[in-house]
Amino acid sequence: MKLYRFLTGEIGLTFNRRVTAALNDGWALYGDPVFMRDGETGEQTAGQAIIKETDDGADYDVRVLIDGAAPHDA
Repeated sequence: MKLYRFLTGEIGLTFNRRVTAALNDGWALYGDPVFMRDGETGEQTAGQAIIKETDDGADYDVRVLIDGAAPHDA
């Protein structure tokens, strides 16, 4: 099974640490990073897709994680 996540966050050390932690946990970069800038606030956001292969057959609930927040129960 292939798992997919798209990490997003404000450009900076926190975002870099999240990507680094995912890489050290067996995830791999998928595609190029994206960068966006809010024209009104000037806030800069980065995004990076990552993938991970697993063969354990578990039914993963993988959701978009924003600023390190864990997925909430549905």
